Amino acid sequence: MTKLLNRPLKAFALYALLVLLISVPVYVLVVDYIWTSELDENNWLTLEHTKQRLQTKQFTPAEIENINHIWGELQPGVLIVRAENKISFQDSVYEAIRPNEYDEDDGEDRFRGLKSYTEINGVPYALTIETNVEESDETFIAIAAVTLLFFILLIVGFILLNRRIAAKSWHSFYQTMSSLKSFELSKDMSINLPESDIQEFQELNQSLHQLITNSVSTFQRQKSFTENASHELQTPIALLKSKLDLLIQQKNISPEISEILNSIDAPLSRLSRINKNLLVLVKVENHQYSDKEQIDIKDYLISAITVFEDYLDEKQIQLSNSVEQSIMVNANAFLIETLIHNLLSNAIRHTPKGGQIMVSSHQASFQVMNSGTERLDESRLFERFSTTTKDKVSSGLGLAIIQEIAKKYGWRVTYNFESNFHVFSVSLA
Repeated sequence: MTKLLNRPLKAFALYALLVLLISVPVYVLVVDYIWTSELDENNWLTLEHTKQRLQTKQFTPAEIENINHIWGELQPGVLIVRAENKISFQDSVYEAIRPNEYDEDDGEDRFRGLKSYTEINGVPYALTIETNVEESDETFIAIAAVTLLFFILLIVGFILLNRRIAAKSWHSFYQTMSSLKSFELSKDMSINLPESDIQEFQELNQSLHQLITNSVSTFQRQKSFTENASHELQTPIALLKSKLDLLIQQKNISPEISEILNSIDAPLSRLSRINKNLLVLVKVENHQYSDKEQIDIKDYLISAITVFEDYLDEKQIQLSNSVEQSIMVNANAFLIETLIHNLLSNAIRHTPKGGQIMVSSHQASFQVMNSGTERLDESRLFERFSTTTKDKVSSGLGLAIIQEIAKKYGWRVTYNFESNFHVFSVSLA
């Protein structure tokens, strides 16, 4: 995954590389054009000066031959040769590539020449002036090397400037990210977002602050409603439950009425369980269970197993407890009891008749395993009111409460399905 800050840097680097690569042949062509133009001008000036000197003095053919010989020795590339006829020719520029007799190790060289015709004592002569030109391949290599050097300097500058600008400009953004990561809606926290001199970041902070304020307000109203509703429902549910029990115990009740009363008892029990668990969830989220003490998980497991003995016998479930060493935690006793009871009740509920439940521990964790036939839906396992069982008495909040208690103490609850066993592990580290 690429950081946002590095994306423009890569684009700038690629663009700079493309421009510099294109610039190399352009530089070569421009330098070569300037170089050849200067050479042509120099050759022309030399030619005109030579013509003027040769035409203003009287030279015999022998003297001209002697001048051509001496000049050729002292200034290679200058040549005076007698023409075959007196036809006047225009000056011509030519270019040739051939070995340089004065530099045999360099191989072939490039020459730029100017050829013209003049008359000396009425006799036509061909006058040639030739100059060695810098090799284009050498020019290309030199310009490419310089361009590469400047490209490296350009990239290093881009990186340093990008880091410096990012550290200064994005500082407030990273502060905002840090505040958002540490913010928890359930802890009634207020969030402090930093001021920024960058308009976009300041508008972002303002929008986030407004969004969080509205979310906290909505959450508080929902939490207050849930808590109040649970408190208010607790009394009438208990009253209905007791009245229903009294009706069921009556002697003069027809079988039809008795069946109706029994059918009412199951959903009423589920309603009571939902109300109780919702109240526990709200209190956990409100951090009302703040009291802590040193607790041995092993003792609470043994106590919970004793509580569920009747349910185990009813379903003919074999339970084995291999937790022998103490597992000490600093937590609220009621929450630990609730967590263990919910784990065991969940295991009993999902274990078929005649199945098996195993409780074990490993270093700073303990596991509750129960036999089963297929894996549970992990994506919705810890959601509230998720339907992972057909038990009509289940509230659908047991695993959600387990998750919330573990979250309160920084523990981790995981689920796995191994060898036809549902495995719930609670890591206390």
